[in-house]
Amino acid sequence: MGSCTTPPPEPAPASPFGRGRNVAVIGAGISGVCAAAHLLKQGLSVTVFERSTIPGGVWHYDERPSEDPPYPNQIPSLGDYRVSKKGEFAAATDASPPSPRSEKGETLSQAVNGDNTSKATDPEVGFSPPGPCYAGLQTNVPTSLMFSSLDPWPEGTAFYERQQNVERYIQTIAKNHGVESVTLFRTRVDDVRKTDDGTKWEVRSVTFDNDGPGGVQLVERFSLFDLVVVASGHYNMPRIPDIEGLKEWKAAFPDRVIHSKQYRDPQKYRDQNLLVIGAGVSSVDICRELDGVANKSYQSVRGGSFDLPASLLPKNATRVTEVVRFTLPEGYSPEQRPGPGQPVPGTAVLKDGRVLDDIHQLVLGTGYITSYPFLPQLHSDTAPITSASDDILVTSDGEMAHNLHKDIFFINDPTLAFVGVPYYVATFSCFDYQAQVVARVFAGKVRIPPAEEMRKEYETRVKAKGLGRNFHSLAGDGGEIVYVKDLAEWVNRDVEALGDEPMASHSEDWVREALEMKKKMKALFEGFKDSGHVVTTVALRDGESSGETPDGRVS
Repeated sequence: MGSCTTPPPEPAPASPFGRGRNVAVIGAGISGVCAAAHLLKQGLSVTVFERSTIPGGVWHYDERPSEDPPYPNQIPSLGDYRVSKKGEFAAATDASPPSPRSEKGETLSQAVNGDNTSKATDPEVGFSPPGPCYAGLQTNVPTSLMFSSLDPWPEGTAFYERQQNVERYIQTIAKNHGVESVTLFRTRVDDVRKTDDGTKWEVRSVTFDNDGPGGVQLVERFSLFDLVVVASGHYNMPRIPDIEGLKEWKAAFPDRVIHSKQYRDPQKYRDQNLLVIGAGVSSVDICRELDGVANKSYQSVRGGSFDLPASLLPKNATRVTEVVRFTLPEGYSPEQRPGPGQPVPGTAVLKDGRVLDDIHQLVLGTGYITSYPFLPQLHSDTAPITSASDDILVTSDGEMAHNLHKDIFFINDPTLAFVGVPYYVATFSCFDYQAQVVARVFAGKVRIPPAEEMRKEYETRVKAKGLGRNFHSLAGDGGEIVYVKDLAEWVNRDVEALGDEPMASHSEDWVREALEMKKKMKALFEGFKDSGHVVTTVALRDGESSGETPDGRVS
């Protein structure tokens, strides 16, 4: 009789996670710095890509504003800079210096700024657009709640801190934990995609090099990584609404129409009248900065669920209804542009029929679009938000990041992770917890659930919260506390079996202070809304801040 032998079982696929793996981290703000530091602590090899000159992210102040975005902008995958083409710039080699011209024969300014060349005078601004930080920026989340587990705030830190000290805190963490030494500064990531065999991530980066003998040059590099962390933040691509006549206003008065990302100093608007569109953090903050400087401010709102109360506005600011149309005088020509101190010769027509005809400056506090231009294969600029397939991260609306497990791991391929996606949180603390989770998973010390399990949890969350901006919001009572507790329970489930220390959740003191702060601010907001009084800066400080801003900031 013949014998029947059972073929040996297929070997289990090697885990993509484990100590010694190479990890790319995109961004050196608080999210990227925390991610890199925790990854290094777990024994992984880390390279951080940061397009600016120093760590700090949204808290780094640059007096130069970013260049104008398109009016309107409707393609999230484009991002806030012109992504280079593969091979456009000379590769980094020891044998030959890179060329200051692209292979298409463009000048450096054209290659960096694309269609914005007519206005762009600084190639560095086009290469690495400055963020929204302005001179007077402060936190509105107490430093006792907004901190990283990596380092405490220094002795003498204020309850609410100024931008300079917040940036210094991030940079101290980067230096103390070896992040600074593994960071490629002035290096922008233009493309991230899987290799043909699917085993690695290829990262194509471009470095802005102004130290060579030929002046400013752009250098292209290709690097392979096992794992990728995206920590590029929320505040890159401004959302420019498609309001009738806005595009024409921008063309007619280019320096009188800006996005809040480009706002820097209230003194520029002394004795002027400003129209600020939006009812969120940026618009309210700008109106308050203009108090005592500008003549008056109009804040135009649509009456949405995210609107901050009008009681937060200063005395020289008036809340008005939605702008439905901007107009220009019949036969207007560029020769009619207003001189210094003159209002623009146009009107803003409001939904209630009111017409504003005394505007010197228009500021769009209309938020940002979710955009990862270095991951174009994960964007669909045509699919509506309700039609995101399992392999799509961002749809045509740019309202959210789809298909992430716990707002961190891309379900289709968990070797791609994101830190910093949730908002309405105490950012530094929340993102530090996310970074710890990523580091432990990537080091092989936390089991990632099967794809089917992650997909089921994600779909349950979609049904509960709905699609759109609110999907990533943790503003509800206890939302952030529950989220972090859930992360800690997941991490600690197998902690002993996988040979690691338990991950702590929020301390009792943190939870107590956060809940008390939320309770006080809820009462404060509701009380002032009912009374019609004005909430001053002092009242906000005395009542404590809600901590429910996308970036933990408001002066």
